[in-house]
Amino acid sequence: MAKGLDYASSGVDISLEGAAVGALIGALANSVRPSGTPGAPVHLPGGFGGLIEFKGDYLALATDGVGSKLQIASSLNKWYGVGIDCMAMNVNDLLCVGAEPIAFVDYIAVPKPDPIVHQALGASLAEACRRARVTLAGGETASLPGIVTELDLSGTALGWLAGGDEITGARLTAGDVLIGLPSSGIHSNGYSLVRKVLEKANADIRAKAPFAIGDHGRIERSEEGEITFGEVLLNPTRIYCDPIVDLFQATKDGGPCEHSDLHAIVHITGGGLSNLLRLHDTLGWHISNPMPVLEEFQWLAKEGEINAWEMHRTFNMGCGMIIAVSAAKADKILAWLEERLPGCNIIGEVRDHGHRVTHVITEVEYKEY
Repeated sequence: MAKGLDYASSGVDISLEGAAVGALIGALANSVRPSGTPGAPVHLPGGFGGLIEFKGDYLALATDGVGSKLQIASSLNKWYGVGIDCMAMNVNDLLCVGAEPIAFVDYIAVPKPDPIVHQALGASLAEACRRARVTLAGGETASLPGIVTELDLSGTALGWLAGGDEITGARLTAGDVLIGLPSSGIHSNGYSLVRKVLEKANADIRAKAPFAIGDHGRIERSEEGEITFGEVLLNPTRIYCDPIVDLFQATKDGGPCEHSDLHAIVHITGGGLSNLLRLHDTLGWHISNPMPVLEEFQWLAKEGEINAWEMHRTFNMGCGMIIAVSAAKADKILAWLEERLPGCNIIGEVRDHGHRVTHVITEVEYKEY
């Protein structure tokens, strides 16, 4: 059997990227603003969103882009979901530090402006703002012939949280329960590998999806007839502001738990389950009851001959976010979430078994992000 595909062979080496980011951060000055003044940095494990001081409270910032999923959107000339993708990749990170997203700015770089495409992007960003409940506070469009060859979309989100409400992982303890929130699909990570598999399988993304979709409702349609493979691949990233922001508020209004029962939140993006390692220096994580693997991931694994270790390190595999909560309140929190987002489930626990992620699939084990 031919060697299976992996993310590195598609041109993206997660380990190398991690080393490069570490080198960049090591060369940066932390801040010129002293502690106790607006804009002073707040140390926060995980790196999902940066916190700064602001008059006794905190502002949170996150920046990210859509990535090579845009190449599929471009090939199909379908842009309805990419603004939602861009928003989701940013606001979902802010949720992980306990922040409520409040504003967003976008950056679009193109080789040549196209009013029709820009109108579609604007409509997508408007819908993204509605789902995330944020204000689009501005943006920038740059025409860069010779520098960019295809449209690129990125953005920055601003969030707010009251002082003392930050979620850092500091309260994590062995026995904490992991609640998984379902993803809507591939979201916006791993598309370099996705495109490599499409090439290997000689797949037609304009044709009917080459597998049955169990839950048709999760695919946002852009055309009539049977669900196409392109629609599955372009399905927008789920924005988790609803229900997570509401959960934050409910902890103060007699909801299912106290805010202190929310110990950590992780956005399952590039790096897959290894993202859990970002939340604590010594504790470990065990996935004993994983979310159902979505059909597109099963197809990618089969057609690309991708092993389980690589799949769970590259893709969300059906679980887009994980909340670590106190065991005493886990059932109440799950019931509250399930009412608002069907498909949530208890998927595992925090363990004192070393700094690693383990899984019911034995080969799926991670000791570094």
